[in-house]
Amino acid sequence: MDNQLYPYSPIVDRPPLSWPNGKRLAFYVGLNVEHYEVDKPSTSITPATAALVPDPLNYGWRDYGPRVGIWRMMDSLDRLGLRASVLLNSDVCDRYPQIIDAGRQRDWCWLAHGQNNSTFPALMSRDDEVAALTAMMTSIERATGTRPRGWMGPALNASFSTPELLADLGVDYILDWCADDQPWPMRVPNGKMIGLPYSIEINDITLFVNHSFTGPDFEQMLIDQFERLYAESESSGRVMAVAVHPFVVGQPFRMKYLERALERIVAYQDVWLPTTDEIAAWYYEHGYEAAVGRLAVA
Repeated sequence: MDNQLYPYSPIVDRPPLSWPNGKRLAFYVGLNVEHYEVDKPSTSITPATAALVPDPLNYGWRDYGPRVGIWRMMDSLDRLGLRASVLLNSDVCDRYPQIIDAGRQRDWCWLAHGQNNSTFPALMSRDDEVAALTAMMTSIERATGTRPRGWMGPALNASFSTPELLADLGVDYILDWCADDQPWPMRVPNGKMIGLPYSIEINDITLFVNHSFTGPDFEQMLIDQFERLYAESESSGRVMAVAVHPFVVGQPFRMKYLERALERIVAYQDVWLPTTDEIAAWYYEHGYEAAVGRLAVA
């Protein structure tokens, strides 16, 4: 079947995209703050014990994130003046309230990221997904004081109905479909929806866990990605995301490589350092959604 969620739109055919104050490239840190259920398999550093219940090896590795890694990452982001765009499991709100409090103090941006990273929307019926999404939004709004306007599914998982159901709940951008270097319009029956660039490849799980890259490899890939997008952004704005997890890049021996890449990026005066909420707001407020949407169906 053809993809009905968004139309084909070649980047070379779109009107030039401009960011605030003449900035060329929008760069954000997508910080995954997650909860994993102890009796279900999930992201693992080794498959050897992943099917066991309990699985201290893999669960403990993941649990390092909220216990230690997140605090190390906060220190680095603070020093660099970066506000995180947080992909937040709603279970975090009850289980790790200290993280929510620290994020609120830093004015972080909160996106809904499922209930936890052990439960996936594509496996639910439509009615169950409606109930689950509604509960997630309510829980995050209650804890953070902000109703999420953005979404990324756990493991970027979604059903074909997810964008429509999210739009009904007031969400107006999603990160699940990593198909572009600019925001792009998506089709929903009611409300509005755009996709925002995220990254499967400039992503610490992909690089460190799936492909066994080293810290220097990660640093160089971030710089390579940035330099190419920065060059292309001379004629039309681009978005770059770095996707990070506190239990992966938050390990002591990896942090300096992320920090060194971020230090280089934030030193550019014509790089915009927004949250994903700010990217979406600018895109909508300046009419790009409508302009690109008209071109895509012309």
